[in-house]
Amino acid sequence: MNDAVSGAADDADAGGTLELLLIEDNPGDARLIQEMLRDATELTQRVNPDESTSRAPTVIHDDRLADGLETLSSSPPDLVLLDLNLPDSRGLDTLETVSDVADEAPIVVFTGVSDQEVGVQAIQSGAQDFLVKDEVTDELLIRTIHHAIERAHQERQRRRQREQLEALNRLNRIGNDITHAVITTETRAELEQEVCDRLVEADGYRFAWLGSVNPGSDRIEPAAAAGVEDGYLEEVEVSADQDDERGQGPAGTAIRTGEVQVTDDTRTDETFDPWRDAASDRGYRSSVAIPIVHEDLVYGVLNVYSESPRSFTDAEATILSRIGDVIAHAITAIERKDALVSDAVIELEFRIEEMAPELIALSTEESCTIRFDRMIHGDETLLVYGSATDVDQETFLETIEETDGLDEARVLSARKNYFEFELVAPTAVSLFETIATHGGRVESATIDDGEFRFVVELPRGRDTRQMIELLKEHRSDVTYLAQRTTERGDRSESGSESVLESDLTEKQRAALETAYFAGYFDWPRESTGEEIADRLGISPATFNQHLRTSERKFFDSVFGE
Repeated sequence: MNDAVSGAADDADAGGTLELLLIEDNPGDARLIQEMLRDATELTQRVNPDESTSRAPTVIHDDRLADGLETLSSSPPDLVLLDLNLPDSRGLDTLETVSDVADEAPIVVFTGVSDQEVGVQAIQSGAQDFLVKDEVTDELLIRTIHHAIERAHQERQRRRQREQLEALNRLNRIGNDITHAVITTETRAELEQEVCDRLVEADGYRFAWLGSVNPGSDRIEPAAAAGVEDGYLEEVEVSADQDDERGQGPAGTAIRTGEVQVTDDTRTDETFDPWRDAASDRGYRSSVAIPIVHEDLVYGVLNVYSESPRSFTDAEATILSRIGDVIAHAITAIERKDALVSDAVIELEFRIEEMAPELIALSTEESCTIRFDRMIHGDETLLVYGSATDVDQETFLETIEETDGLDEARVLSARKNYFEFELVAPTAVSLFETIATHGGRVESATIDDGEFRFVVELPRGRDTRQMIELLKEHRSDVTYLAQRTTERGDRSESGSESVLESDLTEKQRAALETAYFAGYFDWPRESTGEEIADRLGISPATFNQHLRTSERKFFDSVFGE
């Protein structure tokens, strides 16, 4: 049985109203308590001094323990007034049962005159206070309830402060361990796994995983994980795409904003909807997503879960953010070290739909393959050197003339079923300039079987996702296909590669590369100096100056000290 009685029962759900649960089987005693509290607006004002309310507390009455426990579970009150001797439970067992369900609600027990020793034992067992039924007055009841609620509030604050201090100390220890891992681990994979392992060790968190963004799909792919996972990462999908519901959660938002994202309660936070059931099944009640970012490089996101709600305070989020910075710097250092001892580079492959459609059609009609092996920037044009296989030269040149954005094609050398060519592609300049401006270069391009594909080469450690987004923004017909890490050919010990990359100016390198690919150094020459100068849009004298200077620098690197 369950009835709500108070002078302000109609306003029981209004803000600032105090809710009390009275579990008492004696109708007379219950009615007396209700009467004492009917107009006790003073009690509400004492408990909530910041609230401007004149409402009396709401009293919910149950006369059996079972009914009281049901009320506690469905609508937790601010305080429980408990008779220890009920039809379905007696003595301190009643208090123990209610305490297990009441969570943080304080309990005041009622005793008889001869049971005051039981009241003392009740306080020792967790009750905030006790009242002797025959001695209860209006003022004593109000004062006891007020003090019980206030003491419980102070105890909660002290407990939470202790928990926060313990959490901060734990995080600082974890931070020190991760800093040590940065020094001792040699690979990125080892570092990421070590971070996750340390976060979930004894006295740590329930689950942690670190993921990076798949450049083509925006899906955040797990790279390392530790703790209670139970298939969670296989069941859920997380994205960095802001237009996707799965990209609006903490991980995706952290990736896009570069800021730590805290979810206080996974059961109530709307942004956590796509993963709520999976998280609840595994006991994840709160989470934090820490972006792993160094300068403009986004390496991924670290996700940490706790079995308690509101586990990640501002102070904890700050420490975790610093840990994220440490991880990002460590990954940067590892990538740079790898770049120094390895010739590995990243290759991104794309398909482009609307560039040179006539050549694309030709590759299907003639079953031929057209390769663009080298692209060199002139002042306002893009010089392209390549080869064609299984197509007649005349047919190829006629198709070039019909293709918008390509002109001035000529054959440099020819063998059976194969020839090398040079052409000018002024309309492609902006696309390839975009790639070069952001640290990449077009390694090759191929037209074959009705498709135009090109490969962009990036130094290892660059943000591949940023390059993909830039190209998609530049041209809507670009489609990302694949990413791979490859090894460059062996570099000369003479330092010639360094000369080409750093010692030559852009114009000197263009002159040297164009001369080489245009057959200027062949015998007999495939191209004269005047023809190359014309291609580059400069005078023959300027071409000779650039070429001589670049030759001297190159030979200095080979023959000089």
